[in-house]
Amino acid sequence: MDHRKSVDELCSEHAIDLAQLAERSALDKKRVQAIVEGRWTPSPAERDCIAGVFGLTRDDIAWGHKSTVEHIHGHGPQFGRSP
Repeated sequence: MDHRKSVDELCSEHAIDLAQLAERSALDKKRVQAIVEGRWTPSPAERDCIAGVFGLTRDDIAWGHKSTVEHIHGHGPQFGRSP
């Protein structure tokens, strides 16, 4: 079974913190933080920059969102009854 590691796992494994990853990948720190936390799916170029820090290719890393997408209908309680 193919187990690709996430950026978060690779950072832990290589003892690299967020600031070091941002510096070494030459990407914005806030963008790197969103990628590590799984809130942002990086572009192919961003993937290449981050993978290069670990000596990997973009296909060697598991990318994607960690949080589930919730579909919420209506506008909330401040607008009254929702359908």
